[in-house]
Amino acid sequence: MTKTLVSNGLIVTQNADRELIPDGAVLIRDDSIAAVGPTARLEAEYDYERRIDADGGAVIPGLINAHTHVSDIILRGAYSADRGLYDWLYNVKRPACVAMEPDEHAAAAALYCTEAIQAGVTTFVENDTEVVWDDLSGIEAKLDTYADSGIRSVYGAGFADDPPDEAFESLLADITAREPSVDHPPADCLTVGTEAALGNVESLMDAHHGRAGGRQSVWPAPIVVETTTTEGFQGAIRLAEEYDVMTTAHVAEAEAQTRGPALSSIEYLRNIGYLGERTLLGHCVQIDRGDARILAESDTKVAHNFFANMRLATGFAPVVDLLDCGATVGLGTDNANLSDTVNPLNDIRAVFAAHKGFHRDAGVFDAATAFDMVTIDGAHAIGRENDLGSIEVGKQADIAVVDMDHPHLTPAPDPVFALVTGAQGFEVDTVLCAGDVVMSDREVRTLGATEDVLADATEAAEAVVERVGLE
Repeated sequence: MTKTLVSNGLIVTQNADRELIPDGAVLIRDDSIAAVGPTARLEAEYDYERRIDADGGAVIPGLINAHTHVSDIILRGAYSADRGLYDWLYNVKRPACVAMEPDEHAAAAALYCTEAIQAGVTTFVENDTEVVWDDLSGIEAKLDTYADSGIRSVYGAGFADDPPDEAFESLLADITAREPSVDHPPADCLTVGTEAALGNVESLMDAHHGRAGGRQSVWPAPIVVETTTTEGFQGAIRLAEEYDVMTTAHVAEAEAQTRGPALSSIEYLRNIGYLGERTLLGHCVQIDRGDARILAESDTKVAHNFFANMRLATGFAPVVDLLDCGATVGLGTDNANLSDTVNPLNDIRAVFAAHKGFHRDAGVFDAATAFDMVTIDGAHAIGRENDLGSIEVGKQADIAVVDMDHPHLTPAPDPVFALVTGAQGFEVDTVLCAGDVVMSDREVRTLGATEDVLADATEAAEAVVERVGLE
């Protein structure tokens, strides 16, 4: 049994009382938290083989990114500027992601995980919406990299089982006409029959769910309402129940994705049995208070993807209504070529301020709520509140140490407020996941030299951009 003591820190527990423990310590036995309390008491009462000195830093739960995309990280820094959702999706993201080779997916995954770890993330939910099911080598390359990273991954296996109709194919032709030099995949390139789609997802779950000492999960992920049949959604729930996992989908992101005036997307999903405690919906921008109440009453969770919604100009998700109704809301950084980072601390700072401005009410959203979204509420959003999201005895030892000794974090009479309003992510010094140190002194230990990760990602990006014809 390995015993580690993280000592001399300000423990931001995120427990039910949101307790803060000055000069505190956390005792870790193997992969779980065995004791939490003042450093002096834990040093006196427990033996340990390894000590990590937090040196006055904030010891926080590992952050949870409830909705993200990985492969398109190599497309950031360009290409997505000044585009709406469909323009970006069909002229940039989908052509590039469909064309990527396995080694390029692996390079993107290594870059993603390196950045995520450096930002204090220990769990992320990938929504893979460009799955070409007749060749899984790209998926497997990513999943192998996630396993090597040392942090927790949830792979949302995206599927579409409702082929595009003539009207959508005509719309797509008009959209893709903007970029005639791009090698656009066919409109139905991701569509498979319902039975085949669900069988493919189940096979992937059998092969990969539970790998890496339980750190790797696979969920069924119908991509959007517009490309999923009722039977597809119902099959996803069946698989989630059978494998005791969750399911996730993109819902009501843009106005074009709302179901219609007679029946909202949320009402439709409720009526067919997709909503409930096992369901996490990404975006939910185009919903009203009645929809918010349905989500809360059904215990359906929501991932708020603030920066991506701002960049694509899809609008403000009614997060305040969702919270007022009692819904659980986590935070997602969404696409890395839209946000353009995978840094939840960066995003919650914007979320905390922007909803105040949108509502013209400075008290509508507080710092504690924002921090909950990437810790305990993030854990609840992915069905893991019993073992993740807070620093409590019996929970998994997923911990980040944040160096608070910076001018922009000084003074910090309320450390949670300081983390939300001032921290930018680079202050994270040490990260543990399941008790294993995956980063110390800002050096990621699990994925090779960072300079090699960056070089590989740059090379992959150049190859994909040239192959697809992006300009």
